[in-house]
Amino acid sequence: MLEKMKEIICEYVEVEPENITEESRFIEDLGFNSYDVMCMMGDTEDKFDVEIDQEEAVKCKTVGDFIKYIGGLVNE
Repeated sequence: MLEKMKEIICEYVEVEPENITEESRFIEDLGFNSYDVMCMMGDTEDKFDVEIDQEEAVKCKTVGDFIKYIGGLVNE
């Protein structure tokens, strides 16, 4: 799932995929702004066929946090 998330992330910020890790923080490390985050959530919903609760998703500070959250939704 990390590789798919890297593809999505790279659509929104200018970061090389090899520089994205599960410990990468969306705002501090990858340069996301709130608009980028919202758009990324929409793409993630489409790609993984899930419905993201925005209040829960904003608690995800790192790529790994978000992957765990999405993984839980996919397995429901």
